Amino acid sequence: MMSETKRRSQAHFEWPLMVAMYALSLFGLLCITMATYDVTVSGNAPLLNKILNSRSGMWQSIFIMVSPIIIFVIIAIPTEIYRARVRLAYYAVLGLLVITLVAGEVSNDLRGWLQTGFGRSMQPSEFAKLSILLMLAKLLSKQEKPMGKFSEFMKVMLHVGVPSLIILLQGETGTVIVIVFMFLAMIYFAGVDKRIILSIVAVGAIAVGAIVAYGLMAEDLDYRIERLLAFLDPEKYNQSGGYQILRSRTAIGSGQMTGIGTFVEGSWTTLEFVPESSTDSIFSVVGESFGFVGCVAVLMVYLFMIIRMLYLARFTQDKFGQMVIIGVMSMLFFHVFQNIAMGMGMMPITGIPLPFLSYGGSNYITNVAAIALVMNVTKGRSVTSTNNIIMPKALLNRK
Repeated sequence: MMSETKRRSQAHFEWPLMVAMYALSLFGLLCITMATYDVTVSGNAPLLNKILNSRSGMWQSIFIMVSPIIIFVIIAIPTEIYRARVRLAYYAVLGLLVITLVAGEVSNDLRGWLQTGFGRSMQPSEFAKLSILLMLAKLLSKQEKPMGKFSEFMKVMLHVGVPSLIILLQGETGTVIVIVFMFLAMIYFAGVDKRIILSIVAVGAIAVGAIVAYGLMAEDLDYRIERLLAFLDPEKYNQSGGYQILRSRTAIGSGQMTGIGTFVEGSWTTLEFVPESSTDSIFSVVGESFGFVGCVAVLMVYLFMIIRMLYLARFTQDKFGQMVIIGVMSMLFFHVFQNIAMGMGMMPITGIPLPFLSYGGSNYITNVAAIALVMNVTKGRSVTSTNNIIMPKALLNRK
């Protein structure tokens, strides 16, 4: 039994995660191209021509080709460097968030982008998720019982709360929800006292309730409140907050069991029937083109990645490394759950992209970097103890 545990805990290059990630990336490139190519220009052209004809498809292919460099750099840096220098990265990203809040570009009521040249912009809030993840991993791996003292509790809450507040002021509610979910998952697996976790959840629920109540009493509904109401009754808000939900649901359902196929002229995808079909609503393209079978296949790949990361965390002995893997796993899980659920009308619209499938440089690079961090942990880990290999309660606890 001990030898089997040692074998599973050995350092290795994590090929399964990388293969799954690139399978989703290439499939995502196909879906993005279907959602954005000009059918009048390249209706019967080869796939490569369609990709080049689509500005979004062309850029996404560039992001995919650059990603191996990002993976190589992240894996080449020893885990100890991340542990030692995480504050530098955290405060650098915090500075970018402040600059974005003051001088960032405004789009769809959000001030969340900074110009980088070549007509491109970046979204610092995406990188903030990773900087917060690494900072939490460092803080939560210091003690056997994290957040046990008031000073430790406040330190953790401030490191999560300050960037989250700035992102919220930018208007990016969806990103903040991802950070909160990731935070709760990490403190749970880190062994934080359940009373502390329940207290945080309770205070958060009261705060959210108060904000929603205030928004409902306002004369002009905030667009975020309207999205919440549209989720409850999309037909009532069919020309505003419920518009995207209704159309996304229609497109997904139109694919039925096996889908209508790719690049079909006159499809909902080619007619731009669904808003944001290459980003937030990319799952509608999957549903229409590949049907229920295609949707299940995509979900199975995501499920494999999530279960694989839980397995890797279980057999990683360094608590900092474990926290990194749990953070990445929880971030991926919530992105997938929220994006697909909102596309099917089961959750409110929040603007959360689908990892590796949705178009967007900042989001894609962040997700690639997150998987690379997991690969960094597995490549550099060593067996030092086997006392904590119990799932899930004591996954990250030590005697």
